[in-house]
Amino acid sequence: MFKNIMIAVDGSAYSESVIGNAAVLAKLYRSRIFVFTVVDVRIFEWASAVGADGFVTIVPSGTFQEESIKLLEEKAEKILQKCGQLLEKEQIPFKLEKAVGSPTELVLAKSQIADLVIMGKRGEFERWDNHDLGVTVQAVCRNIVKPLMVVKKEPRSIQRILLGYDGSEHANRALQHSAHLAETYQAKLTVICVSDDLEAGTHYCEEAREYLESYTGQVNTEVIAGEPSKQLVAYAQSRSMDLIVIGAFGRSRIRQAILGSTTEHILRFCTCPVLLVK
Repeated sequence: MFKNIMIAVDGSAYSESVIGNAAVLAKLYRSRIFVFTVVDVRIFEWASAVGADGFVTIVPSGTFQEESIKLLEEKAEKILQKCGQLLEKEQIPFKLEKAVGSPTELVLAKSQIADLVIMGKRGEFERWDNHDLGVTVQAVCRNIVKPLMVVKKEPRSIQRILLGYDGSEHANRALQHSAHLAETYQAKLTVICVSDDLEAGTHYCEEAREYLESYTGQVNTEVIAGEPSKQLVAYAQSRSMDLIVIGAFGRSRIRQAILGSTTEHILRFCTCPVLLVK
């Protein structure tokens, strides 16, 4: 299922977890890992676009920009080199690539050749960013069409998987991915439907169970009333889940224009990796 795994790394504290999770999946699926890093030069492009009028003292000179970009490119090469050494040691096929430009745009463009993209929850500037979800990963989540796994700093083995299911088209795709992952990891799988309608929730749980029986015998189902995003996060924390699998949109009552509020809340507040399926 995941023969081509793409990882986006930036040398942050999350990069180790990104490559660790990718390596485990690559061994299980006999995959190739595409390691991608971006030299983010947007600040220099912004400075050039603004011009010097009124900004003479803060707009960097051409020489300063060139030297700064050179240092960033050297850093990117070191990041790729380290990733390559780790993957070579694990005997995992890989490809390394760096690009210059906007991280969001480039990651989205490169994701077209991947079966799965893995990113850290936040990036290298997390110490100056008080958000729970990095700006780049948030933008990628909203626009990516391929499955996206968002991981925490600490790598963890996948033994317990939680699927949020509501019968929607995207949830059905998430159901398929959770089935393959549970079978591959030999993990325990729990399906929950968050619905105030007990009858509808029970129907969706039975629908999921019937599908999953062909993949794994370790399936638990549960219907819970309340707000989907809060209940999924709380359930995952209370049961020490190792992975949450969700569809990107679903039937949640409140939606944002592109990324559903349920999805974004889970990505922000979960304490385990999340696989987002569209």
